[in-house]
Amino acid sequence: MLWIKSLHIVFVITWFAGLFYLPRLFVYHAMAEDTISIERFKLMERKLYFGIMTPSAVLTLILGTWLWLGYGVTGGWMHAKLALVTVLVGHHLYLGRLMNDFRRDRNRHGHVFYRWLNEIPALPALLGIVALVVVKPF
Repeated sequence: MLWIKSLHIVFVITWFAGLFYLPRLFVYHAMAEDTISIERFKLMERKLYFGIMTPSAVLTLILGTWLWLGYGVTGGWMHAKLALVTVLVGHHLYLGRLMNDFRRDRNRHGHVFYRWLNEIPALPALLGIVALVVVKPF
């Protein structure tokens, strides 16, 4: 089970790296004006989302479920953690929608929006999940 836990942590880290980096790419993409840069950002965003983030998210969820069922963990802290994980999955899907808007040249937001999106949604979830798993407050 410790190997499963180790892999779970690795994929959580990889997923979060993408959750923080993709909105940063959106910042630069929203500020880009030349066709070459715009097309480069589209390619980078697609590779990050489909090549790293989504596989990491899927493996995080599979391995996390395996750990949850294998250890038989219960308690209020686990329900709170699962709620935060659900928020993260929603955030992941929302980033995918924004990426598709960029891909179709239909971006509706400025770079300041993406700067806020870069930190605000994922950071509280990360802090909350880590605190819940380590402290198990309830």
